[in-house]
Amino acid sequence: MLDKQGRIVTNDHVVEGTSQIEVTFLDGTTVHAKVVGQDPSSDLAVIQADVNPSLLQPVDLGDSASLVVGQQVFAIGNPFGQMWTMTSGIVSAVGRTIHSGTSSYSIPEVVQTDASINPGNSGGPLLDSEGRVRGN
Repeated sequence: MLDKQGRIVTNDHVVEGTSQIEVTFLDGTTVHAKVVGQDPSSDLAVIQADVNPSLLQPVDLGDSASLVVGQQVFAIGNPFGQMWTMTSGIVSAVGRTIHSGTSSYSIPEVVQTDASINPGNSGGPLLDSEGRVRGN
């Protein structure tokens, strides 16, 4: 959760072409959401969850520019349809550039990790050991 307004950052390919989005929270609460912003070139999207703000606990955002190679990181998500998983690894490189597969646009300053990112982890955060989001 990005903020108390219910906005969530995810990957664009996760919500691309969808007409219905559901967000399920750790306590089992499931709510509807809608796409409020998309950038296919950078594979990022923002969705808005229809949820009571008093129930939300936004994540802390860390500064990806201060990451160092060898720093431990964690990826959370739902790979292969399994709920609530976490993998760990290290920052393998910082400042990488990835060429978009959908346009001539490049994604600069990418964080590379060796934490297992399997199908279904897309859109989940990359966290540091203090629980701050360092990447997506």
